[in-house]
Amino acid sequence: MKHAIDPEGTRLPIKLDTTSNGEFVPVPLSAANRRANLLAHELASLNAKRRSLSRREFLVSACGAASTLLAFNQAHAAAGKTGGWFDLDPEAALDPQIAGSELDKGEFIFDVQGHFVDPTGEWVKKLPPGVKRFTFAPKGRCDFASDPDEMSYLKCLNGDEFIKDVFLDSDTDMMVLSFVPSRSDAEPLTIESADAVRRIVDQMDGSHRLLLHGRVNPNQAGDVERMDELAQRWGVSAWKTYTQWGPDGRGFFLSDDVGLRFIEKARELGVKVICIHKGFPFGRRSYQHSQCSDIGKVAKLFPDVSFIVYHSGFVPGNSERAYVEGSNSDGVDTLIRSVRDNDLAPNSNVYAELGSTWRFVMRDPDNAAHVIGKLLKYVGENNVLWGTDSIWYGSPQDQIQAFRTFQISPEFRERFGYPEITPDIRAKVFGLNATKPYRINVADVSKYAKSDHIARRRVAYQNNPQPHFQTYGPKTRREFLNLLRWNGGSRA
Repeated sequence: MKHAIDPEGTRLPIKLDTTSNGEFVPVPLSAANRRANLLAHELASLNAKRRSLSRREFLVSACGAASTLLAFNQAHAAAGKTGGWFDLDPEAALDPQIAGSELDKGEFIFDVQGHFVDPTGEWVKKLPPGVKRFTFAPKGRCDFASDPDEMSYLKCLNGDEFIKDVFLDSDTDMMVLSFVPSRSDAEPLTIESADAVRRIVDQMDGSHRLLLHGRVNPNQAGDVERMDELAQRWGVSAWKTYTQWGPDGRGFFLSDDVGLRFIEKARELGVKVICIHKGFPFGRRSYQHSQCSDIGKVAKLFPDVSFIVYHSGFVPGNSERAYVEGSNSDGVDTLIRSVRDNDLAPNSNVYAELGSTWRFVMRDPDNAAHVIGKLLKYVGENNVLWGTDSIWYGSPQDQIQAFRTFQISPEFRERFGYPEITPDIRAKVFGLNATKPYRINVADVSKYAKSDHIARRRVAYQNNPQPHFQTYGPKTRREFLNLLRWNGGSRA
């Protein structure tokens, strides 16, 4: 096996770092996280030697991922973080058969939040002189970047790279391509570019692999009127909106007149799935609109509409606790409170999506246990949806492997009433739950996915996999503020 990428094996397969999706300031790693990474590197060298492999050969194997997760367990336990853990047989670090059986479960994985940046779009031409966006991304410094005065480096973020990250380097079967908030004349991803990526996938006989959102900011002139085109010409499967965003810096609530008009238009067009970005406030002015108080109200008013709450209302940096009735805590608790205040039973028409949320909390097993436990308990085990917010975090495979093995401790289950994460619940979260709002027939998708061109490419690729184990989003406050500046401050 020839390793063209990271031949020395300097990168871990499970990534604990400060990367943000560009919607929140990167949060520094804790001492326990830093210790976890250090211990994982130490064990990688030791276990690679035991198996007579190079570090890179070991780390790209299932044993490498298992060894990394087991090191995280050890560091977390030493820090007193025992609310959850990665449930792996210790022998998985050295036994490929055991590692494979625990890390390659074969679930149907439907990622309802994926992202792609068009490296050739009109937005590039509108950048100020000398401004080069996304240069902090590792692939912004790849071999394509031959001319430092041009934008050729953006080719490193193109559609082919997206397909490799999502469909070759991870177990993802389907993805919904989503959008970031932006003014209509400055979109990093237009519907035309998103459709172009979908057509690349379609040409590989993967017509069931990639769905599209239609971005609608109903507080922006023309967006509601454009919904007809998004539905009829582009065949969008759902709508994506940001209640904390507005062209003048002010957000809205779905229960406002502007939000109700948007919902009614979605119902009129027959695309009755609305994905709402919650949590991750874009500055002080948008904080109130990042909370979930409106979700339960509109879900009760429109029982025929599926409301998918992106990020589950999570606020990065929060130290999650058990939900307490009547509390004023924010983040995920605002979603739970809104559902309960409006007498919506678990597994109703409100869904909690995990993009960026799982990626953030998987670095703290207590936070992870509370977030996953609360959502399963109050929103419902049939209504928690898998999302990763990749490509900002690189390939989503590490998030998949971490969730595939995560378990809530017996102590937390007994104390807080959280469920055990059974294989059945895991399979639901990974993909089966999302098939209901998106009206996906798993049997039909699986039939095509087993033999389409992407499946055949996957088989060939596994003979010499080349995962990069890198993340793309901003990792420091400076990188985050630069990205915000490049967006014209539109997220603040």
